[in-house]
Amino acid sequence: MTIKTKTKTRTKKEKAVETIKVTGVDLLKKVKELVKQGNVRKISILDKSGKTLIVLPLTVGVVGAALALPLAAVGVIAALVTECTIKVDRK
Repeated sequence: MTIKTKTKTRTKKEKAVETIKVTGVDLLKKVKELVKQGNVRKISILDKSGKTLIVLPLTVGVVGAALALPLAAVGVIAALVTECTIKVDRK
């Protein structure tokens, strides 16, 4: 179940930062969806207390094979946490 609470802020360089609260079950699906969008620079996954669990820097040249290991790590995190926040840095 995805809890749609999005917060968008802009920095001086006009980068959008978005936060999305999701349950562990939907975490991997949401991360894959964000990667496919293409305009995401970095994805950070935080636990309930705000502690960063993993940071996935994404570049223009990232392909499926390069994301296999980080997505496996996201899958493990999804199995361990019940609720987390995804912080998305966009162009």
